[in-house]
Amino acid sequence: MVDDIVRFMLELERLKSVTRKTRVTGSERFENSAEHSWQIAMFAAALAPFAPTSPPGFDLARVTAMLLVHDVGEIDTGDTLVYIEEGEAERKAAERAAVERIFGLLPVEQAAPFVALWQEFEDGTTPEARFAHAADRAMPALLNLANRGQSWVEHGITHERVVRRIGPPIEAGCPALWAWMRARLDEELARGWFGTLPPANEAPPGVG
Repeated sequence: MVDDIVRFMLELERLKSVTRKTRVTGSERFENSAEHSWQIAMFAAALAPFAPTSPPGFDLARVTAMLLVHDVGEIDTGDTLVYIEEGEAERKAAERAAVERIFGLLPVEQAAPFVALWQEFEDGTTPEARFAHAADRAMPALLNLANRGQSWVEHGITHERVVRRIGPPIEAGCPALWAWMRARLDEELARGWFGTLPPANEAPPGVG
């Protein structure tokens, strides 16, 4: 039993090597998926006063657990920029298979609740899952706002695309956060902190 848990934890170590597309603020280094998961779990905890459903009906511990497991599948699949819409169904299927493999290192009675948390986040139908999605979608954008639009500029991601991809889930999960963010995104548009559409004969970035 302890052997299974240790083997699982050492497999999770690999999440520290999954490089994302946003740089750490004030650094040339790109963040990794383990850092991202920790940061958004803390973000959600700090945002708790703005959760649309107040305790006791709202389970913040469940939000935190979802955010800690939501990117575990990236150990096998790697990270894809949230603004990339093409091939999303295939990516999600691959990530589900990865999640089942990784949590399958644990005894079944422990693995099943973790997989269920991952699926709850993916389905996004509970208040907790929607709130978790809001934190997950917002944090990379907040880093971009702090980094003068770094990944948006590098990957040609327009203001319209950012708003379309992150606006609905953030507004659904935490309206107060989206009201604040939408104002900031509109402010930074004038400063050129977004990418531009590629020429007609070029495809948009497939990953990023």
